[in-house]
Amino acid sequence: MILLSKIAQLINQFTTRVGQIISWLTLLLVFLVMTVVISRYLLGVGSIAIQESISYVHGIIFMLGLAFTLQNGGHVRVDIFYREFSARRKALVNLTGTILFLLPFCGLVLFGSWDYVMASWSIKETSSETGGIAAIYLLKTLMIAMPVTLALQGVALMIDSILVLKKERRNSFNEGSS
Repeated sequence: MILLSKIAQLINQFTTRVGQIISWLTLLLVFLVMTVVISRYLLGVGSIAIQESISYVHGIIFMLGLAFTLQNGGHVRVDIFYREFSARRKALVNLTGTILFLLPFCGLVLFGSWDYVMASWSIKETSSETGGIAAIYLLKTLMIAMPVTLALQGVALMIDSILVLKKERRNSFNEGSS
């Protein structure tokens, strides 16, 4: 069980680090939006590349932020019952939900988007707009990175749940699984 605990700890550290980096991208997103608004409406100048970069940064924040949100208990659930559950019952709900819903969802997204992303990489897909970002294939790669990072965090949640069920870890599922 010590090995499982170490694995969960490593995954949680990775997810936390990615989440911290992603959180700084929100400032970049605000800056980019302000730049577009100011340049377009005050200066009368537009930039397709900056406008597209807003979509790229938003996609990174959303797609790579899902695992961090899971880790910190930020996803929507019916807390009417869950919040009153004991640590063991919360662990059982988390374990069952991860096995029955989260991991199959991640597998479906991963395998469903694999060919689409690889096709984009094979032609080094670029923006159809003149002056746009010449790396749409990198944006589409998030369709593979998202289920991988989310599934990894799901594995950490499963391990944490198993350790709680085996009474080898105290639980704080209200704050996430870190």
